[in-house]
Amino acid sequence: MSTSSAFPVDYQHLFHSLPENFLLIAPNPEATILDNTDSHVAVSLKSREEAVGKPFFEAYPPTDEQSAAVIRESHEHVRRHLEPHTMPLIRYDLERPAELGGGLEELYWEATHYPILNEQGELQFILQRTQDVTEQYRARLQAEQAQRELAKSQERMRFALESVPILVWTADPNGQRDYFNTRWLQFTGRPLEEQVGSNWMAALHPDDHARVQDIWHHSVTTGQPYQVEYRLRRADGQYRWVLMHGLPHLDADGQILMWVGGGTDIHDQKQMVEELLETNEQQAILSDQAYQALQLAEQQRSTFYNLFMQTPALICILRGSEHRFEFVNPEYQKLFPHRELMGKTVAEALPEVVDQGFITLLDKVYNTGETFIGKEHEIMLDRDGSGQLQRSYLNFTYQLFTEGDQKAGITVFAFDVTDLVLARQALENRNSDVQ
Repeated sequence: MSTSSAFPVDYQHLFHSLPENFLLIAPNPEATILDNTDSHVAVSLKSREEAVGKPFFEAYPPTDEQSAAVIRESHEHVRRHLEPHTMPLIRYDLERPAELGGGLEELYWEATHYPILNEQGELQFILQRTQDVTEQYRARLQAEQAQRELAKSQERMRFALESVPILVWTADPNGQRDYFNTRWLQFTGRPLEEQVGSNWMAALHPDDHARVQDIWHHSVTTGQPYQVEYRLRRADGQYRWVLMHGLPHLDADGQILMWVGGGTDIHDQKQMVEELLETNEQQAILSDQAYQALQLAEQQRSTFYNLFMQTPALICILRGSEHRFEFVNPEYQKLFPHRELMGKTVAEALPEVVDQGFITLLDKVYNTGETFIGKEHEIMLDRDGSGQLQRSYLNFTYQLFTEGDQKAGITVFAFDVTDLVLARQALENRNSDVQ
């Protein structure tokens, strides 16, 4: 007795049970549906009785003519060439049964059509293998969107790194410097590749080299914040005093992931204090206090950490010709603890500065594109919400920024030098009295 007679096989039941989404189609131009697997019934959202015996596009109405054309071309390729054909991914929405809420469900598919030939080599059936790739497609779109958002974020970060008027650097957990912003490279006049690792120390004054190296090594070893003053050689060969800060970026376990730091040129302030110290011995104590006030003011600024929220400078971004606050870092907000700045124009948030000429300065920078640098610029501010104006002094930069070659707004970078100016004025007055 043969195996086939001993164990008869219900091939239609076997076909229905295949764990794939198969659709059996007649070779006629209408692509009449002959049968499908249980898996195909499930993904097609239509019972077998509703589909079998009907032309393909009557059983499954197309989402649009473009999708229908792709399927017709694949059917025709199999009829003409008697070879398998894989279609590109298409959107083909299907109608949900009433019990599932009705309407169309947005779906994306990949499918291959296979020719089934008879003994004479003639096309007998077209077998469609269908894969619902909706979730994969949407996941890919989300990944692409996330990548675009990441690229946009990185571009904004790059712009900030290259725009802040301070000397910015980063280092790996071992203290090897791996990045310097354009300001640093322009200041030193040396390319990036000549300064990475420990090579940046070649630009230090020889008398400061060992001291700075010891301080930096101590911070890297202990994870303590880095702060130091030293003389850095400028591109023209002059050594300039700079004040440098650095902080470690830690992971959830407290391990150092990287170092981020920034520095400012304090040469003129330091030289000024030293000149006052030289006048006479009686002024030395007061002059030293003035320089200590400068150091304290620098230390009180948040050490540069993530380039936006923890930079030691006062930073804000003013959007558009109305100069509307789009970004304010904590240091800037400290000037106005009682006010809400975000979303308001400068004139709305800080009405006291309108008559002081600051709106006019902003308008000029926005209209001409010329950067404005204010040094020890006097400004009267209502700092405590009492309505009483207090005199302050700022070093600040107004700089136009563009997006897509169009004017977008103004970046503001400032340092509060009120203590320094008041201390200097006190010294100068004392010197005048002595003379």
